[in-house]
Amino acid sequence: MMQGPEQARFILAGKASGSILATDEPLSFWGGVDPATGLIIDVHHPLHGQSVTGKVLVMPSSRGSCTGSGVLLDLVLSGRGPSALIFCDAEDVLTLGALVAAEMFESVLPVLRVSPAIFDALTRVAEARIFDSTLEAGDLRIAIGSPLTSALDLSSADRAMLGGEEGAAVRQSMQIICAMAASQGADRLIDVSQGHIDGCIYASPANLTFARKMAELGGQVRIPTTMNAISVDRQNWRAQGVAPEFGLPAQQLADAYVQMGCRASFTCAPYLLDTAPVAAEVIAWSESNAVIYANSVLGARTAKHPDFLDLCIALTGRAPLSGVYLDAARKAQRIIDVHLPEGIDDGFWPLVGYLAGQRAPDRIPLLRGLAPGKASRDDLKALCAAFGTTSASPMLHIEGVTPEADVAATPDADRLAITRDDLRAAWAHLNGGPAAVELVAIGSPHASVQECRALADGLAGRRRHPGTQVIVTAGREVIREAGADGLLARLRASGVQVIPDICWCSIREPVFPPKTQAVLTNSGKYAHYGPGLSGRAVRLGSLSDCITAALTGRAAPRQPDWLA
Repeated sequence: MMQGPEQARFILAGKASGSILATDEPLSFWGGVDPATGLIIDVHHPLHGQSVTGKVLVMPSSRGSCTGSGVLLDLVLSGRGPSALIFCDAEDVLTLGALVAAEMFESVLPVLRVSPAIFDALTRVAEARIFDSTLEAGDLRIAIGSPLTSALDLSSADRAMLGGEEGAAVRQSMQIICAMAASQGADRLIDVSQGHIDGCIYASPANLTFARKMAELGGQVRIPTTMNAISVDRQNWRAQGVAPEFGLPAQQLADAYVQMGCRASFTCAPYLLDTAPVAAEVIAWSESNAVIYANSVLGARTAKHPDFLDLCIALTGRAPLSGVYLDAARKAQRIIDVHLPEGIDDGFWPLVGYLAGQRAPDRIPLLRGLAPGKASRDDLKALCAAFGTTSASPMLHIEGVTPEADVAATPDADRLAITRDDLRAAWAHLNGGPAAVELVAIGSPHASVQECRALADGLAGRRRHPGTQVIVTAGREVIREAGADGLLARLRASGVQVIPDICWCSIREPVFPPKTQAVLTNSGKYAHYGPGLSGRAVRLGSLSDCITAALTGRAAPRQPDWLA
């Protein structure tokens, strides 16, 4: 059966063949695929345990972390990558990884976008072959359209950068930006006021390879640019016992970005810094939770830029004018009515974010019914981070809470609900596991001063249980502020370890206590990614549950009082 070119189109052209690995659920490559093996490690994903190596990976889109582009690049360069990627929805993160592999390393990974009907047909066949202009799979023979080209309206400064007048790193950056702009259907670029780099996390050797190459080409950021959490405590990793074969390249990666002019902020919560953007400010942030918080809570404007594109934009100060930079793209396409129980605590908010992402995996939602809950900024931080693990969307709206919610929904927005039963089932899923807890994990995303104070108040000078360690990860500025007012000393007096630079999504042994069997966290994000990243049971609880576990060594799985 021959299908027309409107049914399939190259995003990145190339030839490939292989067995089809299909899923109707998006996957985050970071935290979801092990770059050292190609195995899917997300324990919540239906493909858990399968290998992407050599497969034609068919899925609607990606989701979750912006670092997926780095993981894919490493897989491609090491020969452990898929043979091709086929999506039915828009996708930027993995596409960017494939684009960098082709542009900078001459390693071609075909990326296609197909219609829903063709996507559905591909999920039911075993193998596929991709040629210059056709896709063959089972009885299907599908014509593939050429990649979209965009007649970008470039400024004279853009053309000068693209022509190499400002150096090789800027030229390479503009080539990548223009290619992504064409893929996104943008017709011009825009100025951005600041950047936030996510690619400084050592997710794989490819991250260092890319950063070193751009630094060697003379790259220097031209806008104020902060940096995400990195993979080691930059000053103390040797004393902490981190193996040099990991610690050294992780530090070198951070150093490369600092060399290129980035601020050594090392936090996954840049909205806690004094440089946080204001409403309507046009920025270029990477890191999924930061992007969602900036758009949703602060009302700033940033696409969910993949790793590597974040640096390209910082080196040029220009970004494709597409997606949620545009007014129309910021409107909600789905309304979600949320049941708000009485007497909620902080454990409610990451749970709602997690479920909202599942309800809106590929579109911006408007959440209704939450305003009476009076969410704090930390509650919204937890909600946005959990939402970003299960959705690819760069933002959400909350009626009566977030700044753009009053004009948020499109006329054709559909409607779903999050019921009390949904909350109970999701809590049981994320809270289940061993009652004995050897590690309490706070700070994913990085803890705020207010969260540190609530933990210190809850422990109230009492010593933790000897068999349970408590670790807080936080940004340098938060730790500095906590130290100035005695808060840091109170935490340490209770046996709490406070670590800068890294976060739970990048921590590893021996900083992660090797004898740990089960972890309790107040982060929906880490409850999702933690099992695959650490190989341990990771359970979601409230901060009160975490304090109980810290003092007693136990926190039995249970429904919270507000759901009991």
